[in-house]
Amino acid sequence: MRFRPLLLPLLLACILTSSAGAQNRPTPTRPNVVLIYADDIGFGDFSCYGSNTLNTPNVDRLAAGGLRFTHAHTTASTCTPSRYSLLTGEYAWRRKGTGILPGDAPLIVRPGRQTLPAVFQKAGYRTGVVGKWHLGLGGPNGPDWNGEIRPGPQEVGFDDAFIMAATGDRVPTVYVENRRVVGLDSADPIRVNYAEKIGSDPTGRENPELLKMKPSHGHDMTIVNGVSRIGWMTGGNAARWTDEDMADRFVGKAVEFIRANRARPFFLYFATHDVHVPRVPHPRFAGKSGMGPRGDALLQFDWSVGEVLKTLDSLGLTQNTLVLLSSDNGPVVDDGYHDDAVLKLGNHRPAGPLRGGKGGIFEAGTRVPLLVRWPGRVKPGTSGALVSQVDFLADFAALTGQAVNAADATDSENQLSALLGDDPRGRTLLVEHARTWAITDGRWKYIEPNDGAPRNQNTNTETGNNPQPQLYDLQTDLGEKTNLASRHPEHVQRLRTELDRLKARGVNQ
Repeated sequence: MRFRPLLLPLLLACILTSSAGAQNRPTPTRPNVVLIYADDIGFGDFSCYGSNTLNTPNVDRLAAGGLRFTHAHTTASTCTPSRYSLLTGEYAWRRKGTGILPGDAPLIVRPGRQTLPAVFQKAGYRTGVVGKWHLGLGGPNGPDWNGEIRPGPQEVGFDDAFIMAATGDRVPTVYVENRRVVGLDSADPIRVNYAEKIGSDPTGRENPELLKMKPSHGHDMTIVNGVSRIGWMTGGNAARWTDEDMADRFVGKAVEFIRANRARPFFLYFATHDVHVPRVPHPRFAGKSGMGPRGDALLQFDWSVGEVLKTLDSLGLTQNTLVLLSSDNGPVVDDGYHDDAVLKLGNHRPAGPLRGGKGGIFEAGTRVPLLVRWPGRVKPGTSGALVSQVDFLADFAALTGQAVNAADATDSENQLSALLGDDPRGRTLLVEHARTWAITDGRWKYIEPNDGAPRNQNTNTETGNNPQPQLYDLQTDLGEKTNLASRHPEHVQRLRTELDRLKARGVNQ
């Protein structure tokens, strides 16, 4: 077939236009999203954040292919309130009962409210949570461990759930999958109590000879797998976990979720337990870091990240998957067990150049690693934008074309441009919380006076508590060494006024 001369230019133009369109096709606006949420990992724990004592190659690979944030924050310096804010878009201190929860606490996220997973669910995503929950389960009287456990993750936006109720150092030491305890023998029902001892199981306080890891403070109640915990538990023996296998179980379930949903958009909240106590890594990692169980658990976490990335690669999902990696709060070294974490720390600095740590109001309590990778959309590099996990709800609502319910997500701002690297500034103000409050505009940070102890007597972490107002210039004094409150009363007044304004919305019931 021959083309007529007049049609040939038109045909060539169409071919060129089609080719250009293929090359410049806009990035999909409905990527898969994987949020890897670490536990107690600090600003200085990864080699891509400056650690020269520990190598984290899988985390580094994620950083090399994405955006590494240097001014990213949780809203609080402990786990339950950080996780609450992450999933709800609301500062946890606005709502009563959002402190660190016992293992038998009722669900603290109100079913029916707008949440981060519910945003994805509404956009047609399959949503899943794997790992640490620590937001309570069940109604006002807590969970029924021997029956159907609801409300829980599936009542607040998750389609699939494989979780631990609280933390590894709290009973019950069992997994919960889609409202049921995994492997429970109905003839051996579970009972849990945080007020008084129940049953005849040995405890760390009464039977220290049975322990393979001894407590340094607290953590001396029911013994499971040679480790004494917080709280008392009896029954459920067939369902009890083995700490050494925990990372493998969680990784296996995360990979299973990705594989099962590879043909549709999905959101996975992968909340690992590393490096929270008790640190009992798998034998593959034990002794490999030279820093004791905490360092070994960091290597185990890095492996977990690698398995997720490897799965995305093998399924051809990497290009259209937005991966985020962050932590729930800053680091702590001695957090309740004699595990050589302090003795073998050496030159490693979990907080990097920052002051303080978990439970404190200084920067190391809430400034955490944040890596964002979305090939073809997020340009690799470093960002100093002020960003907060409380904004993830609004960010992904914007990405999926939804409105934010301001009555629910009270504090979530749309900072998607900063999260994707288009805006170098980010937030104008951010509130941080421990026992007291702090507020920062990115450069200046004001800490409200507080008469609490200046150090945590158990963990030896600086809390930042001080009866006098504190002001730090984070641009020139990242380690918060020089209090400038008396020299710059104008910044104290300005930030205090802003903090009072934001707090004046009150605490929800």
